[in-house]
Amino acid sequence: KALNAFIYYEGMVDAFVGPINPGYCAAASLLSKNWDKALFSITCVNYELEHTVGFPTFARTLPISVDVLFNVLKHFRWANVAVVSSNEDIWRDTAGRVSTALRDRGLPVSLVTSMGMNKTEVESSLRNIQNAGGVRVIIMCMHSVLVGGEQQATFLLKAKEMGLTGGQYVFVPYDTLHYSVPYNNVSHKPLQSNSQLREAYDAVLTITVASEPLSFNEAFAAAKENQEVTLDVRPEQVHPLFGTIYNSIYILARSIHNTRKGGMSLSGSNLAYFTKNIDFTGFNQNVKVDSQGQIRSSYVVLDTDSTGSHLYRTYTVDLVSQRLRFAGRSINFPGGSPPSSDSICWFDKNIICTGGVEITYIVVIFAVLFALAIGGLIISLFIRRRLQQIQLVKGPNRILLTLEDLTFINPQLSKKKITLEDLSESKSGLEEKSADHSHSVNSIQTASHETTNVAVYEGDWVWLKKFQEGHFKEVKQSTTKILTKMKDLRNENVNPFLGFFSDCSMFAVVTEHCSRGSLQDLLRNEDVKLDWMFKSSLLLDLIKGMKYLHHRDFAHGRLKSRNCVVDGRFVLKITDYGFNELLECQKAPLEEPPPEELFWTAPEFLRDITSTRKGTSKGDVYSFSIILQEVVVRGPPYCMLGLPANEIIRKVKKPPPMCRPTVAPDQAPLECIQLMKQCWSELPERRPTFDEIFDRFKLINKGKKTNIIDSMLRMLEQYSSNLEDLIRERTEELEVEKQRTEKLLSEMLPPSVAEALKTGGTVEPEYFDQVTIYFSDIVGFTTISSLSDPIEVVDLLNDLYSLFDAVLSSHDVYKVETIGDAYMVASGLPKRNGNKHAAEIANMSLNILSSVGTFHMRHMPDVPVRIRIGIHSGACVAGVVGLTMPRYCLFGDTVNTASRMESTGLPYRIHVNMSTVNILHSLNEGYKIQVRGKTELKGKGIEETYWLVGKTDFAKPLPKPPDIKPGEDNHGLKPEEIAAYRRKKAASLFRAQEVEPAVLSGGNICA
Repeated sequence: KALNAFIYYEGMVDAFVGPINPGYCAAASLLSKNWDKALFSITCVNYELEHTVGFPTFARTLPISVDVLFNVLKHFRWANVAVVSSNEDIWRDTAGRVSTALRDRGLPVSLVTSMGMNKTEVESSLRNIQNAGGVRVIIMCMHSVLVGGEQQATFLLKAKEMGLTGGQYVFVPYDTLHYSVPYNNVSHKPLQSNSQLREAYDAVLTITVASEPLSFNEAFAAAKENQEVTLDVRPEQVHPLFGTIYNSIYILARSIHNTRKGGMSLSGSNLAYFTKNIDFTGFNQNVKVDSQGQIRSSYVVLDTDSTGSHLYRTYTVDLVSQRLRFAGRSINFPGGSPPSSDSICWFDKNIICTGGVEITYIVVIFAVLFALAIGGLIISLFIRRRLQQIQLVKGPNRILLTLEDLTFINPQLSKKKITLEDLSESKSGLEEKSADHSHSVNSIQTASHETTNVAVYEGDWVWLKKFQEGHFKEVKQSTTKILTKMKDLRNENVNPFLGFFSDCSMFAVVTEHCSRGSLQDLLRNEDVKLDWMFKSSLLLDLIKGMKYLHHRDFAHGRLKSRNCVVDGRFVLKITDYGFNELLECQKAPLEEPPPEELFWTAPEFLRDITSTRKGTSKGDVYSFSIILQEVVVRGPPYCMLGLPANEIIRKVKKPPPMCRPTVAPDQAPLECIQLMKQCWSELPERRPTFDEIFDRFKLINKGKKTNIIDSMLRMLEQYSSNLEDLIRERTEELEVEKQRTEKLLSEMLPPSVAEALKTGGTVEPEYFDQVTIYFSDIVGFTTISSLSDPIEVVDLLNDLYSLFDAVLSSHDVYKVETIGDAYMVASGLPKRNGNKHAAEIANMSLNILSSVGTFHMRHMPDVPVRIRIGIHSGACVAGVVGLTMPRYCLFGDTVNTASRMESTGLPYRIHVNMSTVNILHSLNEGYKIQVRGKTELKGKGIEETYWLVGKTDFAKPLPKPPDIKPGEDNHGLKPEEIAAYRRKKAASLFRAQEVEPAVLSGGNICA
């Protein structure tokens, strides 16, 4: 609220004094800096605001209160403090700022807590302080008891009751640092009238602004004589903060005078600058601002004499020397001596304070802890590495395989010596498990030239990619990292890595066996008819697989048609990935491959043959372009050139001219040929990524179909899968719509009623012996409607009742219906809640009334919206009426009486009947009831009725009911409000009529 007012006055003023809440200092300083408005601070403790470069518009009118407090704590060597505050926002923010400022100065703030007026909360806060241990000073951030602070009085009395005011703690009120507490021959009434509080206040040291030469009361009396104060009040009725604000405004006035005298504008930075070198007699003390803009006010430490209600000066605080000077009277500490002091190191920035522990011990402890941490880390790394080694050879996700795990087709390599009959039996079992792997020994032999590379692993056929003898000697740790990374790859178009075989001096990568062989085998098989749709399907699988590998930061480096395998469903899968990395880890010797193996290698790698194992994504794109040429022409790479392989590689390695395959335009779509040429670009940076290739390629043959049976079967399978997905999607959509319908029905009717209607059953009327019913309407709704357009009336009701609905969600109530401006709610039905129904409706009514107090109509923001509320408790019957648009209705005299309570109520009032009042009194929850008197209720006669005006723990503000004079029309709007709004609406219509001709004629409206 304060910040809103701050922003509201931004365009009207040149300077601000405040804020009182130190929690808002940062925001207010930034805003004033942005607006170039001066901010004259009373309570801000932020050190960073002192920098004139960062905050040129900031000026102080009091010294930093925490500096004064710190000097007192330093004098008595009390370092360990606790901060306790009221639970109001302003004091909680203050406590947070004070504790942060003290910690910034090196003091160990043991506890920061807040409390309410409840004695249980006060006792809990004091218990927390006791349990904190070592606390010397308790700083109280709340209104001082000397100026009527009841919460501080409760706190001190409870501390005395708990025996905490006997001398072990010193209590310091924080707010007295910002004004001058009267102390020269002044008796303080709160201490005078309460002997227990007077004894408790002996444990309090009051630090306040010095009163020199006059006390606050004398200065206020002099101001009244000089007509500076015109109000007829006594000094005792005025808060001493008046003097501080007086001085702040005087400094502001002097700054404005000095700024104008210097011929400068009244900008925020100029006003803040000209606060320097000001010396004057303030309200009741001398004020001096030095050349650095620092305030030099005097402070005193006050104490009682343990018998009277007067305060006496014991010390003065010298902020220049940062010392306390004895004023001639000793402090009367309870128990005869002050609380024990702490080490002076807490107050010296150059000394590390260890709380009484030798620094040597701390170093030793830290060294031991560091050694333990390092040792623990080493042990955890060892255990983790050991677990990883175990997981490599055991468990369902093992990677390292041996002859115990595989059954080879070649009996010489198998310890199990399987026969053809065994293999046939194994084959029959595999046929049941997966169609992809259902094939005989002969089919395996036709699919591969090396039957020794095929084995059975966990009932599935697998393929072994062997390493040349001498390339592998042992499985190193770096190798296992690559193998683990390969094991984690999961994609439909990447042939899964199942493990690494190492046994009998043979090392091989184990992957799934694909029955249709490699893409190269498929292209060379003339019995397989391939149309473009079929080719593009295989190529799209290849693109998706490479796209996945590149997203996992896995460059292939050996991509060629022979490393693309096709399974029984004609799904292309990429294999042989990670092979180069494994060879590099083993430091295997690099052998230059024959020229025929280099057709797929990018030119940049051909020029440096030692880098061929360092695959790149751009190199993979080049390899893809050569595979694309193979698929398009269905022939080997560069088959159309008729040149030997070594000559082709020489030309590719050393252009110009650039040597690439040639493809006729009728062999593939033009877009595909253009993409192929872009992929084999000489410059790697001009080659597209596989994401771009995928986006372009899937649009090339949209709508075309293949005439191959296998392709048709695959398309039928895809169609079946898509149909299943579509059915699943529609089922999910149906379920979502069903849930929405059920949710809507449950919002319109009680759940039990809704379930009965859904099953087609009848809903029997139900009798409720104890419910409370609420009615409310808008006072003057007819008048408001007559002054508003229909859409404006709809917006008003929607905004207001959306606000009501939000309040209802936090109460055990049921919204029955809304008719026009009438709003009906019940508690105790359809779910019974004992005798809590009256409390739920009462609490809801208070919340609704509070929210209406701040509600404004969009089209009539200046016209208040007033409601009247009626409540009655009793019995009723609830049931569903009708089949078309069924309604859950309430019947009974309780409904009629509640409606009469609303209609005979008054604006901003909650009208309550005796039955509800009796229930609320029985609950004993602190409801505030006022007797209205005798009220005539239609059909009921004259009854005693009441107003519900609040609740003990209800802190929200309630709108003030308007004064209704006898005989005055109670339509909710005053005649002057109606007249003002009608004049405003007529003026807007008149202006609209004037503007329209000007627009039509093209005239200048601004003129």
